[in-house]
Amino acid sequence: MSRYPFLAAAIILLPMMGLAQDAQTEVPWLETLITETPQQGFDLSITLARRAVKTTQPDVEVLKAQRPVYATDAGDLIDVSGVAAAWFATVAAANDYWRD
Repeated sequence: MSRYPFLAAAIILLPMMGLAQDAQTEVPWLETLITETPQQGFDLSITLARRAVKTTQPDVEVLKAQRPVYATDAGDLIDVSGVAAAWFATVAAANDYWRD
C-alpha cells in the first residue's frame, strides 16, 4: 500500500479535472451538498476529491510528473477509491441517503 494515498488520489484524479485556475483566486463554487440523486452525489464526491487535490498541490506539473508511478499501482488505485468513498459518505449523509 502506498505511503501517500492522498497523493495517489491526486495524481489519478487530476487529469480528469481540466483545472487551470489558481485555487487562491477562485470564487466560491460549492453552494450545497444536496443533490437530487445518488449519481449526482457520487459526481459531487469526485469533484470534492479533485478540488481537495488542487488545493493541496496547485502545481499541476508536479502532479503530472508522478502520475505514471501511481496510475499503475493497484494499492494506489484502491486508495483513490477510498478517498472517493469518504467524500460520497459525506454527501450521502447530507442528503439523508436520498430517502423521501
